[in-house]
Amino acid sequence: MDKKLRSKLKLKKRNFNPVTSYIILIIIVIVFSGILSLFNFQTTYNVVDGAKVEMTQITTSIFNLFSFDGLKYLVGNATKNFIAFAPLSMFLVASIGIAVSEASGFLDVLFKRIFEKLNNNMLTFVVIFIATISSLINEVGFVVLIPIAGYIYKAKKRNPMIGVCAAFAGCAFGYGTSIFVGSLETQLIPYTTTASRLIDGDFHVSLLSNVFIMVVSSIILSIVGTIIMEKIIAPTLGKYRIKKELTSSDDFEIIGDEELEQTVLSNDYNEKKGFHAASIVTLIFVIFFIYSVIPGLPGSGLLLDYNEDTYLKQIFGANSYFQDGFTYMISLLFLIGGLVYGFVSKKFKTDTDVIKACHEPLARNGGILILLFVASQFIGLFRKSNIGTIIAGILANILSGFSFGGIFYLILAMVIILISDFFLTGTEAKWMIFAPVMVPALMRSSISPQFAQFVMRAVDSMSNGITPLYAYFVIFIGYLNIYNINEDKPISIKGAMKIMLPYFIIISITWLLIILGWYIIGLPIGPGVYPTI
Repeated sequence: MDKKLRSKLKLKKRNFNPVTSYIILIIIVIVFSGILSLFNFQTTYNVVDGAKVEMTQITTSIFNLFSFDGLKYLVGNATKNFIAFAPLSMFLVASIGIAVSEASGFLDVLFKRIFEKLNNNMLTFVVIFIATISSLINEVGFVVLIPIAGYIYKAKKRNPMIGVCAAFAGCAFGYGTSIFVGSLETQLIPYTTTASRLIDGDFHVSLLSNVFIMVVSSIILSIVGTIIMEKIIAPTLGKYRIKKELTSSDDFEIIGDEELEQTVLSNDYNEKKGFHAASIVTLIFVIFFIYSVIPGLPGSGLLLDYNEDTYLKQIFGANSYFQDGFTYMISLLFLIGGLVYGFVSKKFKTDTDVIKACHEPLARNGGILILLFVASQFIGLFRKSNIGTIIAGILANILSGFSFGGIFYLILAMVIILISDFFLTGTEAKWMIFAPVMVPALMRSSISPQFAQFVMRAVDSMSNGITPLYAYFVIFIGYLNIYNINEDKPISIKGAMKIMLPYFIIISITWLLIILGWYIIGLPIGPGVYPTI
């Protein structure tokens, strides 16, 4: 009996707060880099040189964080790592607009008008589908859709953690696909093209080369994801119970039926008036936003990068104002809609009312800021150590050592890239290493570079949702704990990974079936592009 009790207490002690878990991971990375440095852990691998259209060898060694220089880096770059952490700025910008929209009541009315009549399955499908296609524009879905989904599910009297999980799962596990070409194409195609020209000097990879398979995959993943979420994950999260505050006040206000009816009618009138005004203003804003990405019209193209020669690069290129400013524009949309609704519906009377009303929604995000800080240090230090890059390089070298090709090589490549993705999460960083190995080998087996590129996208998205090295995993943990009613038992990194594990397993199998099925049937993956050459 005593042993069982001690065992339970021991397990309870190990249920660390996610902040503590990230701090422990930082210590492990520092010590581990020192150990690997003692053994001169390094690797040499090939990358493609886009300018010369040839392979270039790179040798990467461990950066010892457990050293004088390493500790200098840790102290001197803590602020830089935090400020440069992509989720931080996006999260803060998005939070302001959403907070105003929530505080004004605009989100409530929006929910009543759009989502209230949807049944549970349809709502989850809509959330996952929108989250899946949001990867068209980088990671905006993580900072916008996750909080909104949580709010919608809470308003529907369901556990808001289901909404958080659905939005995160769609964004993370569907990151490799969308309903049209986006920023990911502009990142991957240069490496795919260069790697393919090692075999065929005139090979061309178009921006539309994956569009057919992406559209179908988006729908399939959303349907399967809805089933996983509703049948497997939602039951484990349980029902949501709000803690009611009890008051001992004996002061009551007696309102007559006529006065109560008049108040209700007045509120309904103000609500409708506010919603109509907010709808008109937000529609004008959306039209302006669309006009900003149309070239060639008077005063249009505000968000395009005219230094690029093609429209898709102007809108999705590395220096695109559309990409860099999209989160800000979405935040402005919610902020303007919230302000107009708030003042027209008389929820707000002065600017001070706006600021005061936003205190509570923004205060809830305080814990996420602490999480973002420690996570930024962990991810920044891990990248600096080069551990992930070296592991990916070693795995790429292993892949290059296999002489067989065809579908078996493709499956092996998927497994190897999946393993590497736990340590090196950047899609572009991995493809730079794997493209010169994978593309030529598959071309010799008559498998097209475009199909190889899609395989990379699919596999890359498989593990995004269960690795703490994925930058936006911390947003997921943060919102889970905002809605976690058991304050004494916060959801840890391990707990968040456990929630997403069924999704990871089933979606990985789904991705595999999509890829194999498409290859066997031989359907086009884009205009004039097939799985085989």
